[in-house]
This record gives sequence, structure tokens and C-alpha cells, in this order.
Amino acid sequence: MAHGKDAEGPIGIAVLTVSDTRTESDDTTGALIVQLAEEAGLQVMERGWVRDDPDEIRERLSGWLLNRGVDAVITTGGTGIAGRDVTIESVRPMFTKEIDGFGELFRYLSFTEDVGTKALLSRAAAGVCTDKAVFVLPGSRGAVRLAMERLILPEIRHIVSELRKDRPGAERNL
Repeated sequence: MAHGKDAEGPIGIAVLTVSDTRTESDDTTGALIVQLAEEAGLQVMERGWVRDDPDEIRERLSGWLLNRGVDAVITTGGTGIAGRDVTIESVRPMFTKEIDGFGELFRYLSFTEDVGTKALLSRAAAGVCTDKAVFVLPGSRGAVRLAMERLILPEIRHIVSELRKDRPGAERNL
């Protein structure tokens, strides 16, 4: 059964790699997000890199959330349990709503299709920051591919359609 309708027109995304070691030249996970997004017809509006630093993460994300051309932000890296993994702690307080099912499904798929019990270490998450979707992915290529192909890309047009309803000037069905 169909539920809702998909967003019309272009969908813009921003891609943020969080790492103390990766740079533009060796960022394979950010590059994979860009590749898969473009193949799916999404427009990559912004791409950037920040260190595992809460202030840098929040500053970059806050700036992109103000960009009217960005409908969703996808981050990669900093979701583990090591002391330097601070992406979740930096981004989660910015959520106006959390999309709990994303993390649950990501861990389930990771467990059954990829990494087994190591999936319990994943803190992948997603939420809404006002009227933009934010997906927080681990820093491995396998995790990025799984999240993009099985969760984000199949639903991004529906998610964006729902969130665009809340933008200033959007017509509301009352």
C-alpha cells in the first residue's frame, strides 16, 4: 500500500566526513555517498570534512541547515564507541525529532547481512533538524553502502516530501 507521496523536483544533499585522519584525497566513504546519491538523481550541494570535534561538527551542520537548497545531510564517521567518536553526541541534541527506525533497521540489517554481533557497537542514527533530514552513518564503506542502498535512497524522496510541508510558504492540508 502506498503511503504519502514522493518529493517533486530536485533533492539537494550535503555530505560531511568526520575524521581526524581522512582528507579529501583519501575519503572513500564520503566519495561513495556522493557517487550513490548522484546515481540516484540527488544533487550534492555541499561536501566537507571536519575533525572529530563537537564544535566543528555542529558549526558545519548548522551552516548547511540554513542552506535552502539542502534537503538532507548525510554524515560519515565518528559513530563508534571510542573516546574520539563524538558525532552522535554532537548531532543528536540538534534533532527536533529522531527517526528511531533508521538506527534500529540499520543495526538489524548490519547484523543479518554483514557484521553479525559487531552491529551492536553501531550508533548510526537519523533525525530531523527543523525541516531537514540528517543521517549519521559509520565510517566504513560497507556501512555507508548498506545505509544508502537499503535505507536512505529508497525513502529519501518520501522523507523530503514530508519535511517540505513544514517549510515557510508551503501549502498545508488542513
